[in-house]
Amino acid sequence: MNYTKKLLAETGLEPERLEMFFLSSAEGVRFAEIATEMTERARKLGPNPLKNGKAIEQPMEAEE
Repeated sequence: MNYTKKLLAETGLEPERLEMFFLSSAEGVRFAEIATEMTERARKLGPNPLKNGKAIEQPMEAEE
């Protein structure tokens, strides 16, 4: 997750758009809370900035 969030940041996309949760199938209420939280987070962050061609044009360096 950390590496992927770093890649997102390097391409101009907020790493806060990506999150991973571990839930059991018995946690329906918690799933609904997380879905609401992530929806609100996405709304606050706004539209995908890469859709308008604002991506960073720099090549990413390989991580050692």
